[in-house]
Amino acid sequence: MKYDIIVVGGGPAGIISAVTARKYYPDKKVLLIKSVGNGVIPCGIPYMFTTLEKPEDNALGNAPLEKNNVDVKVDEVISIDKQAKQISTKNNETLYYEKLIIATGSNPIIPPIEGKEKKGIYCVYKDMDYLKSLKQDVINAKNIVIVGGGFIGVEFADELSNLNDAKVSIIELKPEILSTFDTEFTQLAKQKLIENGVNIITNTGVEKFDGNEKVESVLLSDNKTIPADVVILGIGASPNSLLAEKAGIEIGKSKGILVDEYLRTSDTDIFAIGDCAEKKDFFTRRKVNIMLASIATSEARIAGANLFNLKLLRENKGTIAIYSTKIGDLTLGAAGLTEKTALEEGFEILVGNAECVDKHPATMPGASKIKVKLIFSKQSGILLGGQVSGGVSAGEIVNIIGLALQKNTLLTELETLQISTHPKLTASPTVYPLITAAQDALK
Repeated sequence: MKYDIIVVGGGPAGIISAVTARKYYPDKKVLLIKSVGNGVIPCGIPYMFTTLEKPEDNALGNAPLEKNNVDVKVDEVISIDKQAKQISTKNNETLYYEKLIIATGSNPIIPPIEGKEKKGIYCVYKDMDYLKSLKQDVINAKNIVIVGGGFIGVEFADELSNLNDAKVSIIELKPEILSTFDTEFTQLAKQKLIENGVNIITNTGVEKFDGNEKVESVLLSDNKTIPADVVILGIGASPNSLLAEKAGIEIGKSKGILVDEYLRTSDTDIFAIGDCAEKKDFFTRRKVNIMLASIATSEARIAGANLFNLKLLRENKGTIAIYSTKIGDLTLGAAGLTEKTALEEGFEILVGNAECVDKHPATMPGASKIKVKLIFSKQSGILLGGQVSGGVSAGEIVNIIGLALQKNTLLTELETLQISTHPKLTASPTVYPLITAAQDALK
């Protein structure tokens, strides 16, 4: 059977690319193939244990595809023949395409630690049935060890700290958890986790998982041992580019699929989007693997709109890493370069800080302290990055910073930013944190 457009992968990138393709090319026949029948919303995985009533509340269904008349198959693509423009599947089906989108995502990194095959040790797979098993083990566990103090590890720790009888520990090899942020923000996260009873061990690796058939303890690099009924590996992920590599499509040094600004691979009829595609940093142009659903869906819209012709100038000018997370009642966000990374890359910078309350007056019910840090190029005044902490409003303020980065906004433009304020919704116009942080940098 032949389709005009075939999408390989059923995550957010695959779904949005198929829906976007349908929007721009309504007469084309579109198929999406996914290898996991019961998928989950990736960002919601840590919250399937106590926040959501049941795991099914985080299901990633087919409703957007069905609504847009996209055909769906549950199968695994095992090979691509570029010359014949065909794919072969695990179920012995051969399908032909005119345009192909590879959205195969990423695979969890499994470290070469002795004992990693024992029962009770879990990676973070985007599979509902697998995560249900993890939930069952977690509910019955007295000691939970999370290896990795990045976003996924911290979010799991925060969620699982709500379990009454469980002792939760994070093991992080680096000096700080959430190393994406500057130290003053990582300290806020660390303090909040400690308040919630999480044991944080940094500057320490894992040497061995001990136990019989099932994990019972974890041996650390300082020769200490901590008990473990369940271990969650949240070390990170690597691009799932093997299918493309076997097809002779060019792969980058970071193992992501090489793409141009329109997400075309070395074969112009094949596109790659999301975690499996290599990215360029917005400022440094270095090759990076930034794996975020928000970035994946942005790429999906670019690819889906430009499959057959470049009628829209929707090029990808580079990837701005825009992160947000929530630990207890603390929201953290970061976009672009931190002070630490800007200095490491050799930028001459100005730094501005601001602290205020996110409603006015500060006695307004539900008011939270908010902190903003902005990084600018000293000579040009162009915004290079920003970080935010505070209440829920911080999640949207970091998106404003993200837009400002994409538009190469100047320090003076932020200083004179025109805004809407309201006592119940925002900080006071006299101390609005984006403006006062820019003014602080000018000093």
